[in-house]
Amino acid sequence: MNSENTGENTGENTSKSTGFDALLTRAAEAETCADPSSVMTLLADTDAPGGGFTAYRSTFAKGAVGAPAHLHTKATELFFVISGSLQVLVGEEVTVLNAGDFLAVPPHTPHAFAAAPGCEADVLFTFTPGMGRFDYLRLLGSVMRGETDPKKIAESSERYDNHYVDSPAWRDALAAS
Repeated sequence: MNSENTGENTGENTSKSTGFDALLTRAAEAETCADPSSVMTLLADTDAPGGGFTAYRSTFAKGAVGAPAHLHTKATELFFVISGSLQVLVGEEVTVLNAGDFLAVPPHTPHAFAAAPGCEADVLFTFTPGMGRFDYLRLLGSVMRGETDPKKIAESSERYDNHYVDSPAWRDALAAS
C-alpha cells in the first residue's frame, strides 16, 4: 500500500484526493495503552488537509468507567461495538449499544460511555477530522494509571477538542449501575 494506489474510478493518486496515502496498521504492530480497566489499541491517526481521522479500539473490562460526559466542537465521533455492551449518553439520553450497533455523535453533542452494567465491551472508535489524538489517549492512560496529574487533561481540552461537561443524566445512570 503506497502512493501508487489510485482512487476509485478517478485515476488520481489517493494522496492527492484524500490528503494521505493508504494506511495499514497490523494488529501485531499497533501500539497499546492500558489503564486499570481498559486497553486501547491505537490504529490510525492522521490530520491530513481536508479531513483525516483517528481510529482506535478499546476493550473494556466489567465495570470499566470509560469516558465522562464531554463533547467535541470540531469532530464527529463514531462508535462500532464489536462485542459486548456499551452504555452511552447522547445528549441527555442514556442507552445501551450491543454487538453490531453503530453510533455517530456529531460535534457539540454531549456524550459519555462506559461498559454496560455487568458487561465487557470491545469497541472501535473513529474521529473525523483527525487531530493527532493519540497523544491525548496516551495522556489519558497515564492519568488513569496515576502517573500524571489529572489537571493535564483539563489543560489539553482545546488542543484535542475534548471538552468535559456536566450531565445529571449520566451521573444518575452511573449511580444506578
